Amino acid sequence: MPSRTPDQHTAHRTDRPAGSTGQSAGPAGPLERERAHLAASRAALRAMREDVEALDISDVTANWVNAEVLQRQIDARIEALADLSGTPLFFGRLDLVPDPEPARYYIGRRHVHDADGDPMVVDWRAPVSQPFYRASRKDPQGVGLRRRFGYTGGELTAYEDEDLTDPEETEQVSALLKREIERPRVGPMRDIVATIQPEQDEIVRTGIEGTVCVQGAPGTGKTAVGLHRVAYLLYAHRERLARTGTLVIGPNRSFLRYIEQVLPALGELAVRQTTVEDLVTGATGVEVRGTDDPEAARIKGDARMAEVLRRAVRAGVAMPTEPCVVVRGSRRWRIPAHELEEIVRELLDRGIRHGAAREALPQRVAHAVLTRMERAGEAPDDRVQDAVARTPAVKAVVKAVWPEVDPAKLVLRLLSDAAFLAEQSEGLLTDEERKAILWAKPPRGVRSARWSAADAVLIDEAADLVRRTPSLGHVVLDEAQDLSPMQYRAVGRRCATGSATVLGDLAQGTTPWATASWAEALSHLGKPEAAVEELTRGFRVPREVISYASRLLPHIAPGLSEATSIREAAGSLRVRPAAVEELDAAVVDACRAALAKEGSVGLIAADARLPALTEALDAAGLPHLVPGAETDAGTRLTLVPARLAKGLEYDHVVLDEPAAVVDGEPDERTGLRRLYVALTRAVSGLAVVHAAPLPEPLAGGAGGGGSA
Repeated sequence: MPSRTPDQHTAHRTDRPAGSTGQSAGPAGPLERERAHLAASRAALRAMREDVEALDISDVTANWVNAEVLQRQIDARIEALADLSGTPLFFGRLDLVPDPEPARYYIGRRHVHDADGDPMVVDWRAPVSQPFYRASRKDPQGVGLRRRFGYTGGELTAYEDEDLTDPEETEQVSALLKREIERPRVGPMRDIVATIQPEQDEIVRTGIEGTVCVQGAPGTGKTAVGLHRVAYLLYAHRERLARTGTLVIGPNRSFLRYIEQVLPALGELAVRQTTVEDLVTGATGVEVRGTDDPEAARIKGDARMAEVLRRAVRAGVAMPTEPCVVVRGSRRWRIPAHELEEIVRELLDRGIRHGAAREALPQRVAHAVLTRMERAGEAPDDRVQDAVARTPAVKAVVKAVWPEVDPAKLVLRLLSDAAFLAEQSEGLLTDEERKAILWAKPPRGVRSARWSAADAVLIDEAADLVRRTPSLGHVVLDEAQDLSPMQYRAVGRRCATGSATVLGDLAQGTTPWATASWAEALSHLGKPEAAVEELTRGFRVPREVISYASRLLPHIAPGLSEATSIREAAGSLRVRPAAVEELDAAVVDACRAALAKEGSVGLIAADARLPALTEALDAAGLPHLVPGAETDAGTRLTLVPARLAKGLEYDHVVLDEPAAVVDGEPDERTGLRRLYVALTRAVSGLAVVHAAPLPEPLAGGAGGGGSA
């Protein structure tokens, strides 16, 4: 498949030679012509940016407010037109079969046009770019030739052609594509726009109306697919999402720092990224300073707590026992208690939110007064009804019957008052479960409470029962398998009228409340109709490594298909036993060996082993970083707690003491899942160093072992 043949397709979309501005390309070879087109495209992008910078809006805005809004839009446009250093403007080319005339499109991260408005680079999200990802010899989709480009930094150094006109020719893996996937990873996560595969592209281009759940094995690119889908939706539905908003939710801040440059590299600068914890604490205003034991966290995250909270919110509603007497001028209008009760019960039966019902109650009572006025021959209007609703008598009824609810105070009472919790959870929680979540020493108030992350989610649920949570247009939820049902509900509220992209791997669920099935998770999210897509073909993790890690699957997720990989890398797996007293030195040696190679290195270990490893690395003079810190040429080693490894990737991974990783979790299944995550972070090589016996599923041979 790879070939560097003379360029036989010279027709530009506007019938100009590639890289030209109207003159002949001359005798230069294909690579020189492509470099010329790259240079011309960069010049055109600079011109586009300069045109925006030169805009004068002094005479086109009615007032300073409009001027501010327009200037912000111009500034955002200027930023989006930046030519990122080291990032190629285009990575592929399509030459379409002449029908009725030849056409050529350069596919890149953003659209670039020349002074006449003709495209020099087409955005990868445009419909015309789709065949670059999906065309094959069996289904060429009108493509005669597909060209991929290789870069070193920002310099175009190679190209590779694929002739799709011969259906008999054997399909092969692109060498440039393989090289791009294997390119050393130093710094944050990068986009995969040049290497998107057909099955990934189908998910990326799924319409905005539908929610998609992606079950993805390690190395299948599910995170990148989710981020690229956001970029695609912002391209296809920009005005709609500008109004409704988008959000990316990750498992922790280290993960967000790792992925934060992907969307800006694709030209999308306005997508907010957060964690579930930061999302709910920002909405509720509480500060998380406490932690729950696993059992308390599991119960607080259980979906049954939603009904407990619903009951608690309604617990303050009381049936009227006295009539309401409204004085208007010389007349008195009396609404008996039984009629007031009918109004209250009708509001309860409608199931509307507590705050909305409390606002509706005075209007309902006032309406009952107005009907009596009309029967007496008066002709009251809406202004009279509003006035009646504001009278002291009606306000007194509302205060007595439908009191205001403070969400944080309500949750504080639930977790502090055993009798109140028992009453609201009758038939839902057991006595043991109530004891597990009650505070042993109740705090004096909301400010002094040591709220946990699970408590904040409960407060967020209670707040939604009082006032509807605003919904966004699209939400991406990554590493979703670790969310509790109550956390799913919190995210679901943020996309109740929009759509979502849910990303995860059931085999990597490492919380006591980890998702058992996507059907259950999507139900809690409020999207039971969502399509579930499975990605099993890996591109990142070498075949030897994923095969070794997959030995754990029957023990941690027996229903999942085993992942495969398109990449073979001889010697990519080393399993090295060491004596207990020599373990730290063996780990340091493995790190030195990994650092002798190109790319980033991650040393993954259980929390209990971190102090000893930190001391050993310092003594050996090996500088190292914490997860989320950006690597550079001088410091390429990151010491990673196993609990934070999820979603991260390194060219080379040294895994310290697998048994300690398993033992660091509350139960064996969770421990083996944590180990599965740690084993699948490597892009080029994995070295497993151990003194204790390997966990039983891994003990049957190294699968490519040897000295690290």
